[in-house]
Order: sequence, then C-alpha cells, then structure tokens
Amino acid sequence: MTPNEPVVPDVRRYLLVFAALLVLTIVTVAISALDLGRHAAIAIAIGIATVKASLVAMVFMHLSHERRWLLWSMGAIGIFILGLLFWPAWDIAERLSR
Repeated sequence: MTPNEPVVPDVRRYLLVFAALLVLTIVTVAISALDLGRHAAIAIAIGIATVKASLVAMVFMHLSHERRWLLWSMGAIGIFILGLLFWPAWDIAERLSR
C-alpha cells in the first residue's frame, strides 16, 4: 500500500469485528459473575480487554494496513511496558515472601 492510497472501507469486516466485540463483552460480563477468585478474574478480564483493544486498533484504526516494521516496533514497546508493569509486582511479591 502506498502512502497516498486511500483505505477502502469493508463493511463486512466491520460487522464481524462488531460481533466479536459484542461476544467478548458478553464473555467479560459472564466471567465477572463466576466465582474464579479476584486475581484470576482480573487476569482473564485484562486478557479479553487486550484482545478487544487489538481488534479495534487493527481494524478501525487501519493498523492492519500499516507496514510490518511499525507493527514490530509497537509490539516491542508493548513488551517493554508490560515489563515495567510486572517488574515492581514481582519485586513486591519477592519481598513479601521473605
């Protein structure tokens, strides 16, 4: 795809993503009603939210039409951010276990 080439809207794709988002929202609500424990429920909800955010970014923000290097760099940044989020949690858990 060239930089000046317009992105042609694909209504069927938008409807499929809408249906997937609707199903994932229903799954999130159903998970919250189950007694899975606080940490498991939060982890599952964050996982579902990540999938939903990825769908929105890839389809509605047209990131699926971007170049691969951009997607790889965004993935690397995401991994770095996850490391920054989980490193303090790991350190706190390590200190509390002593």
